[in-house]
Amino acid sequence: MVETVTLNEREQKRLLVLNRVIGGQTMAKDAAGLLGLSVRQLRRILAAYRKEGAAALAHGNRGRKPANSTGLAVKERAVELAIGKYRGLNYQHLREKLEVEGIYLKPSTLRRIMMAAGVVSPRKRRPPKHRARRERYPQEGMLLQIDGSPHDWLEGRGPRLTLVAAIDDATGKVPYALFRSAEDSEGYFLLMRGIVERKGRPLAVYRDRHSIFETTRKAQVSLEEQLLGRQEPSTQFGRLLEELEITSIPALSPQAKGRIERLFGTLQDRLVAELRLAGATNLEEANRVLWAFLPEFDCRFGVKPAQEGSAYRPLPEKLDLEDVFCFKYPRTVAADNTLCFGKERLQLLAGPDRLSYARARVEVQRRLDGSLVVRYQGRIIPTRPAPLEARLLRTRRGECPLPLKGVNNGGLATGQVESDAAVVGGVDKWTGVSEPVHLSTPHRRPASDHPWRNFFIQSNSRG
Repeated sequence: MVETVTLNEREQKRLLVLNRVIGGQTMAKDAAGLLGLSVRQLRRILAAYRKEGAAALAHGNRGRKPANSTGLAVKERAVELAIGKYRGLNYQHLREKLEVEGIYLKPSTLRRIMMAAGVVSPRKRRPPKHRARRERYPQEGMLLQIDGSPHDWLEGRGPRLTLVAAIDDATGKVPYALFRSAEDSEGYFLLMRGIVERKGRPLAVYRDRHSIFETTRKAQVSLEEQLLGRQEPSTQFGRLLEELEITSIPALSPQAKGRIERLFGTLQDRLVAELRLAGATNLEEANRVLWAFLPEFDCRFGVKPAQEGSAYRPLPEKLDLEDVFCFKYPRTVAADNTLCFGKERLQLLAGPDRLSYARARVEVQRRLDGSLVVRYQGRIIPTRPAPLEARLLRTRRGECPLPLKGVNNGGLATGQVESDAAVVGGVDKWTGVSEPVHLSTPHRRPASDHPWRNFFIQSNSRG
């Protein structure tokens, strides 16, 4: 039986040249130059060719299984995990998870196995565009980029959430992040408080032009803001940064804050998979998974800053965080020492420094826990819920003056009017007072001989 030998183009070229040498058409020195070999190596190959024929030109390992090849069982297990437990992970993330399962593969090997099995990486990348890259800030804490990312983080297992996060420009680490039901001012308040308590105060933050950070309406600057030297109205978050002495820098385009945009792209890939593996279905569970995930993320993706040390500044010793991380609103006290805040009514109590605060300008603070605090010239004024106004206590005209037919009147006699304390209705969620039901009565036209009509008829006849 004739043995078939397959040669590649390089080996076929050697065969052609060696045949010319054997035929005396080419000198050994010239043949070595044509093949890029030394004369000694050419003679060694020529001797093997004369002894074994064309098979001597084929590589000796051809057709053999490599000693470091990946076993079939390992490949099948990797593919099984890729389409099952770790479904939807990109190749690099999948490789890290396979190492947890005890399967160690090189990136190129894993990609080759997945491509052969038809498992495509879900990460879609946009074609690159030419942009000038900005140098990172040299030290940690000099600049933080902050933003929010609304996304289906729970993949339909729970509500749609928004991730509010910050990333350090020098190191690429995430000092703090949290999930919120929506992108709101309170979420950024909690974000900055988490950063300040763990790291300190950064020198500056880089953010977009959302209405949380700067006002979008053409409003006039208040008197208090003019006295502070402000040229534009400030938002609650802007006021917070001013009190913490943190510079706020607006970005004019998403590309300008590309570091945090790329962070969200990575987290929408990796963090979504971690939430799925943990079985998170609500906001609380998602935050627990997030906070456990961030140290591992920083360890893997963080970079070393150009300068050692930290630019984070500690908080002043006498600074009360509750007094800073709150929403502040100016109010004028009424003559009866009460003030209104939404549907809340507060009675200001007399103190040792001042008996009456009538017409005084005070500051109402809504803390992050929902409580209300009133301050006057830096001091907290004791308050209590104000007594309800008369209009909320008395039965107004048209509010159930008589029992209705078919309505259980609680045993009242026919024609008996219910008292103010027993007015039928619901409960106001702000004041806690019973809201009477407004019952409309049919409109009645006065009769033709009604005295009211006679008065106008007589007046017209006299005229």
